[in-house]
Amino acid sequence: MREVNVGHKYMADYQSIVPKGLMAEIAELAEPLKGKRVLHVNATAFGGGVAEILYTLVPLMKDVGLEAEWHVMTAPAEFFTVTKGFHNGLQGHAFELTAEARRLYEDVCRSNAAALSHHYDVVMIHDPQPLAMRSFAGAESDGGARWVWRCHIDTSTPDAGLYAYLLPYIDGYDAAIYTMRDYVPSGIGVPVTEIAPCIDPLAPKNMALSAADASYIVRQFGIDVERPLLLQVSRFDPWKDPLGVVDAYRSVKAKHSGVQLALIGSMATDDPEGWEYLEKVVEYVGGDPDVFVLSNLDNVGSVEINAFQSHAAVIIQKSIREGFGLTVAEGLWKARPTVGGAVGGIPLQIEDGVSGYLVHSSAECAQRCLDILHDPDAASEMARRGKEHVRRHYLAPRLLRDDLKLFNHLLSGKM
Repeated sequence: MREVNVGHKYMADYQSIVPKGLMAEIAELAEPLKGKRVLHVNATAFGGGVAEILYTLVPLMKDVGLEAEWHVMTAPAEFFTVTKGFHNGLQGHAFELTAEARRLYEDVCRSNAAALSHHYDVVMIHDPQPLAMRSFAGAESDGGARWVWRCHIDTSTPDAGLYAYLLPYIDGYDAAIYTMRDYVPSGIGVPVTEIAPCIDPLAPKNMALSAADASYIVRQFGIDVERPLLLQVSRFDPWKDPLGVVDAYRSVKAKHSGVQLALIGSMATDDPEGWEYLEKVVEYVGGDPDVFVLSNLDNVGSVEINAFQSHAAVIIQKSIREGFGLTVAEGLWKARPTVGGAVGGIPLQIEDGVSGYLVHSSAECAQRCLDILHDPDAASEMARRGKEHVRRHYLAPRLLRDDLKLFNHLLSGKM
């Protein structure tokens, strides 16, 4: 495994942003944990919400006194092809686990477990890629750590065969975290805690950006900043339904001819399907000069995404299955009118018609985009309510508090 350098972040910088009383609660929870060793393990340090969360969460844990580390698995490319199948299977696709895939998965998890070089108090494993590590790590290698599996995806309707294979691994943990109770499959034998993800309001992707700076950056990619822009930021993945977003855009354009669309994704090392699906999206767009398909390959990084989100007339997250949807919180934090699929964790963030819109189809998505374009003042008021909801519930210090609370319960024997 490889350790990720996370740099430094300081809780004091969030004092004026988060709800009153949260900082004192975090300090109280952190006190008995000072000096405790915590290890986070996931599949990649680049691309996707888990990596974004850990780049903030780990240094904040260090700032409040924990000895926190983040390690990324070492694995061949074919391993991530198998675990992308796990991801899709856990979200509801049919999945056939071959003997070869099973052997590869177990061998990689075994070798990564053997690489544990220190004793830890808590080991938090993120998502299915490193899930089996717990079963291959003996007490002599982990120092009697308490192990937590953190599931970030929607596992409410998993493939039965795949779930039957993975459940014994899950049950080897001391606790499991899911975003929502609805995601907890039947038969799980370990204590379950519900903790929703959060965004970092001070990260380059979410820090305050002036309208002029946002427009300047967006213009560099060929966008006409005088015309309205629809935007979806997500992986190129069928669960995010970018083709459905294109359909919605086409319906909007038929009534609002000046509209443009940007689809922005990050090509992650643990998502080999993303490259294939990116080509499919480009083909589906068909050369429309008002549709911009961009990624980190086009030098679109965190600041550029911030600019696009800050500038967009409408932010869309038209997922058909979604663990949480950090891009929804990002858009709302920037007080932008937001339309999301009425699935998974998105309704946690959007109250339909109050802080944004929830939709079930491309046709509904198009109509809500038109509603926003036709009445921008009402849409802006909804977006302001959405920003306050995110401030209260979905900023990084709240996630830190919930994890510290769990660690205290685990290490005091209350779970």
